[in-house]
Amino acid sequence: MSKKTVIACVGEAMVELSFDRPGQQISYAGDTLNTAVYLSRNIGAAAQVGFVSVLGGDAVSDRMRGFIAAQGVDCARITRHPTRLPGLYAIALDGAGERSFSYWRDQSAARTLFEDGFAQLAGADMIYLSGITLAILPPSIRIALLEHLAGHRAQIAFDSNYRPRLWEDVATAKATIEAAWRVADIGLPSLDDEMALFGDRDGAAVRARLNGWGLNAGALKRGEQGPLPLDPNCATPTVPAAQTIVDTTAAGDSFNGAWLAAYLQGASQTDRLLRGHAQALKVIAQPGAII
Repeated sequence: MSKKTVIACVGEAMVELSFDRPGQQISYAGDTLNTAVYLSRNIGAAAQVGFVSVLGGDAVSDRMRGFIAAQGVDCARITRHPTRLPGLYAIALDGAGERSFSYWRDQSAARTLFEDGFAQLAGADMIYLSGITLAILPPSIRIALLEHLAGHRAQIAFDSNYRPRLWEDVATAKATIEAAWRVADIGLPSLDDEMALFGDRDGAAVRARLNGWGLNAGALKRGEQGPLPLDPNCATPTVPAAQTIVDTTAAGDSFNGAWLAAYLQGASQTDRLLRGHAQALKVIAQPGAII
């Protein structure tokens, strides 16, 4: 590869507090950051994976930026806000490894992303973002971002990651995420998110709707059922079941990272699905979003 592919993963990084991991109670995570890390790990030197966000000017933000860089993710597209701080969340696990969250993020630095325009996206060959990325932005910037992406030369990869509490209302979430699907070139949604927001009855209905919006590349994550290719002409592979479930945090994010790496490396559609699923199984067998 004569020129490195440049991937810009856009979103919010937060301080993660866990009361179930003695000795590792403070970490850093966020859906698109998680994907950036796993994409970087899976693709290696063949591409430059960068994170696009806003951090504060405080010591915690310094530590977070250092953590991101140590994961092999380029930080050149991260800007700093003079007064705001990073968001914070606490995670608790039940006996089956399912997680629940408490958030403190309403005034996070990341909510000022793109207030000065979209220069942070310049030069990217692929832009990856999520429904959470869109939800934390003010409505006017959210709309402007989607318009910018529609005219951008980069490939757009999107995961709806629907979190109702982040949106003003269901109607706004539905309209915005539909608009994002219509500009996306690659879709990496989760079945439960799509069913909750759009009322689809099953995975086949989700795929048919996305295909109808012109989206045929990507995968629908279905948990233990395994991924469903968005291309209806691609066979659905049989995948191994999880042997150990410790913490399901970042299962989907890590799938996305491995899938995108396989895609960029020219792997077959089946191999992309298998590699994404294998990465997710590794992640859920250990505690934390970034293992």
